[in-house]
Amino acid sequence: MKKQIVTSLAILTAGTVFAQSPVQIKGTFDKEFIKPVKLFKVVEGNMVEIASAQPQANKQFGFTFYPEYEGFYAIGSGTIGSQTDNNTFYFKPGDQLDFTITEKDYKLNGTTNSKENQILYQWHNETYIVEQKAFNWMKVQSTFVDFFPELEKVALKAKTFATNNSSGNRKFDSGLNDYIKWDLAANASNFLNTPRSAHPAVEEYSDYYKTLTLNNYAKNASIVYQIPWGNRTLGAISSVERRTANIPYEKGIGGLQKSIDMLPNDTLRGDAMLTYLATQKDYASYKEAADKYKNYLLTTSQKQRAIGIMNDMAQLKTGDQGLNFSFPDKDGKTVKFADLRGKVVLIDVWATWCGPCKAEIPHLKNLEKEMKNTEVQIVSISVDEEKDKAKWQKMIKDEQLGGLQLFASGWGDFAKYYKITGIPRFMVFDRQGKVITIDSPRPSNPELKQLLEQVLAKK
Repeated sequence: MKKQIVTSLAILTAGTVFAQSPVQIKGTFDKEFIKPVKLFKVVEGNMVEIASAQPQANKQFGFTFYPEYEGFYAIGSGTIGSQTDNNTFYFKPGDQLDFTITEKDYKLNGTTNSKENQILYQWHNETYIVEQKAFNWMKVQSTFVDFFPELEKVALKAKTFATNNSSGNRKFDSGLNDYIKWDLAANASNFLNTPRSAHPAVEEYSDYYKTLTLNNYAKNASIVYQIPWGNRTLGAISSVERRTANIPYEKGIGGLQKSIDMLPNDTLRGDAMLTYLATQKDYASYKEAADKYKNYLLTTSQKQRAIGIMNDMAQLKTGDQGLNFSFPDKDGKTVKFADLRGKVVLIDVWATWCGPCKAEIPHLKNLEKEMKNTEVQIVSISVDEEKDKAKWQKMIKDEQLGGLQLFASGWGDFAKYYKITGIPRFMVFDRQGKVITIDSPRPSNPELKQLLEQVLAKK
């Protein structure tokens, strides 16, 4: 469980007897804008925040914690999803860390830092230019023309770095080469997967990218699980390999099959399936994939995650009763979902600021004309904030929007119930108000009209 700390010193106790002595971390946040500093652990290749410390007026902060395991952790002011503004350290019971976080970097202070973290700091310095260009891309301008030569230099140094740097800790030393390999892969893949002013053709990739394949990185799930942002890097490597091998992306279960085929490890195939399951919007899609690929759920953790996803999905399956919402229309009259019984309902979730939503308006108008003499009721629900209500009303008038226009006053219970995190979203319900799909094709796709006609045909 994450502990939010508002003081400069976070003291944590893990529910384990592993640690005999705490790790003590002393830090200085030497940046212009003060942000909370977070401590992350690695759980199956993903980062989990375990504490947060707010630097004091003198910019100092600290953590004292009992490590759940000996291995890699991360500290920084960045987000949980990326290495940007975060740095990797290695902790075992009794370790001390004294460091300063600067605008783009960090530096070790004093003489109490462990040999392991001194070695990681040496590696960090070797990769600094490459890392900045790869992950700090909003501030450091770079293209493949200058990045590739720097990458090749670091790749050459990586071949002997672990051999030439021993901490005396067998556990750390035996895993250092894997860490270096993955850290370099994270930089190389993230560079290609982030916005640049110029992007290389596959033929222009430097020699290092020939090694960046899932076959080279995904044979051992235990290594992926120990590396900070291991799963993120694995996904980035997959994206690069798809380009180099000319493997197109596919949507749906066909795309999942492609992803599974690319992975050489069954445990990681199970993780890929879970990632896919978590993105499904209805129970039918979930069940199709879960039934077909259930044999890849090998670990207890994977099976528990699958159950959690299924429980979340259960309320969204086809045939379930839709949420009985209640929103005002453009004239202030309250409209309830129950009022629409007897109609096949197409719900359009949108906002005035949403470009893709507005792009669907002409198609939605055409669909409305085509469905004019049917029992289809089109309901557009705006998630604009209350402060933008006048803007919403003006757009209805200016664009001559038809159907029922309802105002949800932001992302409330309706969006939460249907797990709407992006718009536009279109949903179809039958005459009894039961779910047909909560993620239908858009009006610009002829499949939506076909779906509505199929539902209309059912009496």
